[in-house]
Amino acid sequence: MDDPLPPERLLSRPFLLCFWANMLQGVAFNLYLHFPAYLHDLGADDVEIGFLASLTALAAVALRQPVGRVMDRRGRRPVILLGGVLNVAVTAAYLGITEIGPFLYAVRIGHGLAEAALFTALFTYAADHVPERNRTQGLSLFGVSGMLPIALGGVLGDQVLASAGWPGLFWTAVGCAFVSLLLSLPMPEVPRPGEVLPGTTGLRAALRQPDLIPLWWIGLIFSLVLTAFFVFTRRFVDEAGVGSMSLFFTSYTVAALFLRVGFGWVPDRLGPKRVLAPSLGFLALGLVMLARADADLDLLWAGLCCGVGHGFTFPILFGLVVERTPAANRGMAMAVYTGLLDAGVLIGGPAMGFAVERAGFSAMYGLAAVALVVGGTLFFLWDARVARALRR
Repeated sequence: MDDPLPPERLLSRPFLLCFWANMLQGVAFNLYLHFPAYLHDLGADDVEIGFLASLTALAAVALRQPVGRVMDRRGRRPVILLGGVLNVAVTAAYLGITEIGPFLYAVRIGHGLAEAALFTALFTYAADHVPERNRTQGLSLFGVSGMLPIALGGVLGDQVLASAGWPGLFWTAVGCAFVSLLLSLPMPEVPRPGEVLPGTTGLRAALRQPDLIPLWWIGLIFSLVLTAFFVFTRRFVDEAGVGSMSLFFTSYTVAALFLRVGFGWVPDRLGPKRVLAPSLGFLALGLVMLARADADLDLLWAGLCCGVGHGFTFPILFGLVVERTPAANRGMAMAVYTGLLDAGVLIGGPAMGFAVERAGFSAMYGLAAVALVVGGTLFFLWDARVARALRR
């Protein structure tokens, strides 16, 4: 679907401001990849850690529909600014957590709300400023601002924890969130579409649009799989004594960044769905490697494979959602798509925590790989059927 005013340059000033704002809020968020270890120190088991992750996701899911509605009616900027202010406040609140209790739950809920607003609005804003002719490449490049913080969160977190402990980690997150807010202040609002056709906007329209439904399915499966390593890798390396958080997530991010920066043009040239299938395959292979990992090198290779898979999967699905959605309903569609990532944590956090408790980390990673293969196969069959029906 065409934008009201399609941008001509990829690296425009609004795009770059959005890129760096997302980068800094991403670092602030990914520093909390280490947070499960803090919860374990406070006495939480793996099921409770998964529950707390799902609590954050539940708050994020609940906010997606209002966020999408506000973005389509009032613009992206109010959501970005309010989300940024809340993000600074909630990252500072972690400094007051000393036990498992109501305050911890409140902070995790607040963090979910802030992340939902920022993640949805910043990615929608970026999609508004990407030229249509190289949409997937542009979204892949913007995705660098979301991938690089994964490695930075792992490495920087290790360094800060070693020198300043948990208070130092929390203060670092506060600083990153604050700079992100400052960068978002000069971002101009996006022009709104003109005439809007009846029945083409709102949550119901996004959920019932036939060619978007298969994307919602594979987006949910993808997010379930991400939960396996974003929530539990820290616990896995501690329990198994294999590698480190920084080893896995650095290799993961290097692989994803290499693809997005060097080969971001490939999906636009070959066709997004042709590149999506092998990308999902690499992600499944990385999960199998995690299930069998018993040495540092295994963790390295698992990170590389998962990074290759994630490197193209997310921007391809992102681009397909943007392509198939009317511009006037883009905010709501992006709220649904990004909300699926939180829904995956909401469902996958407790479920995979239960699998770890019952059968161990290897079984949990293997289960995630099977879910991805089966879910991906169903997606391609389903999407092809919908495409044929729409051509009739």
